[in-house]
Parts: sequence; C-alpha cells; structure tokens
Amino acid sequence: MRAIVVREFGARPELTDMPIPEAGPGTVQIQLEAAGVNPFDQRIIEGILKDKLPHDFPLIVGVDGAGTISSVGPGVDDFGVGDRVVGKWVIPPIGHGTYAEYIVVPRDSIIAKIPDEVTAIQAAALPIAGITALDLVHAAQVTAGQTVLVVGASGGVGSYLVQLAALAGGHVIATARPDDTDRMIRLGAAEVVNYGRVQVTDSPTRPQSSELSVADSVRITVPGGVDVLFDLISPPPGFADNLSVVRDGGAAYTTVWSADETALKARDIQGGNFESKGGAKELRELLRHVGNGDLVVPVEATPPLEAAPDVLGAPGARGKTVLFI
Repeated sequence: MRAIVVREFGARPELTDMPIPEAGPGTVQIQLEAAGVNPFDQRIIEGILKDKLPHDFPLIVGVDGAGTISSVGPGVDDFGVGDRVVGKWVIPPIGHGTYAEYIVVPRDSIIAKIPDEVTAIQAAALPIAGITALDLVHAAQVTAGQTVLVVGASGGVGSYLVQLAALAGGHVIATARPDDTDRMIRLGAAEVVNYGRVQVTDSPTRPQSSELSVADSVRITVPGGVDVLFDLISPPPGFADNLSVVRDGGAAYTTVWSADETALKARDIQGGNFESKGGAKELRELLRHVGNGDLVVPVEATPPLEAAPDVLGAPGARGKTVLFI
C-alpha cells in the first residue's frame, strides 16, 4: 500500500510502499479515504513521544483518519465490513498511522461510525482539533451570556472552538487576520480582533504604524473583562498579557502550556495548561453536530496523499487540511 513515512526522527516524510496490515483479534482493518493533518503529526516526526512510547520505523505518519472497514478480526461484533468510521489513533508502538491506504486499530480505540450526512473528508477533519475544542468548552462550562475570547481562532481547533462556544450561548470574541474576519463572523463570532499593525491617527500630519495588543483591543470593547479565555497560540508573555483581560473568578486555558498556574490561582481563575482527554464519546457528539448542520467543518484544502511532505508543518493554516487518499 502507499504510505507516507519517515525513516528516523526529524527526517523528511516520503511516499513509499508498505505492507498492508491484517486485522487480528479485537481489531478492525480500515481502508482509509482521508487523513486529517495536524501540528501534532509534525511533532511526532520530531520525536515528541520519543521517550514516552515505543516507535516502529519506517514510521507511518498520521493520527486522524476516516474510511470504510474492510476486515474485522475475531471477537469484533460492534463493527462490520462496510461500516464507515473515523478515529483518532495514538497507539503504541507509534508508526502505524493514517497517512496510508490501510490501517488496523483496536475496536475499543477512539473510533466512531460516520453518519450518512457526513463525508469522509469532513469526518477526518474532526478528531484531534474537534475533540480538543469540545473538551475546552466542557472544561470551562461555557454558558449563555458569557463573553469568550478565542486567541488563535483561525486554525483547526480555533475554528471549531468559535462555533462550539457560540452554540453554548457565549458571546465570542475571535482573533484573526483582517482577511479572515468574515469567516470568523460566519462561524459564530460576535466580534473579531485583528492581528497586525494599526494606524495611529492622533497626529494626522505624522501618522504612525503601531501594534495594538489583543488585550488592549479587548479592553476597548469589554472594559469589565471577559469570562473565559481560550489561548491556542501565545507563549508565556503573551498568555500573561491576555490573562489581564479575564475577570477575577473567570476561566483561562492554554493549549500550548503557557500558563503560570500560581498566577491564575491568585485571582481565583480556573483552568491553566490544558491537555485534551476526550475520546469516542466526544467524537460521536461532534459527528452529531455536523450531521445536524450545527457545526461547520472548516476544511481549507484537500491535497492528495503524496503532497503530505509539503503540507506537514506548514504555517498559517486557516481551518483544516485533509489528505485525500
């Protein structure tokens, strides 16, 4: 089968032929149609799990995938050949991923059946980013009337987070580049704070270009502070600055581990450094939202499998990239 592999940590991914894995006891073989591209895929290549889990080389890249079950092993009775499924698979030994034509996974892994209304491309864009966003909304217990600031709203997690926070009744302030403002509004943001430089017009004869921070921009429209901060991108100094606009007793989460949790506790702010723990239950919830038309899957690009080396780790993503297999 065709697969995208790396032959050592840090190597450039390449397309090669690999043996087709066979289903064994308690597992299913899936003929993959699509694989979601995530920043975590590049981190695995760089060795983020090197000292935590065993790895097999050549290492087939990819965590998110969707397709059709093509074979089931002994002891599997809740999935059958022909079922359309999607999943998130970080299963040791690492190296048997979704950037391939086939994968074999345990039936009790993070796997869910795809509703008829949802395409394989849409489904493959859901697991890591969608589950993380849903877990954040659940952790913060976003409720109607709360003001929610999403920093880094343009990417995969952010695009889902804007929608899910709005579905929960939140007044969402999203940060995005100026040319992404309309998309953020369509996804449910009530306000958009633009990145980039702004023109200072106090001196019309000598206009100056100046950068207004996210926190400064938010203070203009929400002087009393926001209830919830979801920061998906900021390093520690940036997160600390954004934390300054969260009201005492509110909530603040960072997915890039930028929080000084002592500082949060001093102001009775819940949250901090966040790691998603969601699984099949959350994936099924997301699929229901997509099937019902309540959640838009923000697919930006669908390159073919062989294009993976060029799209992995590419900066400036807006929404999700999904490999078409």
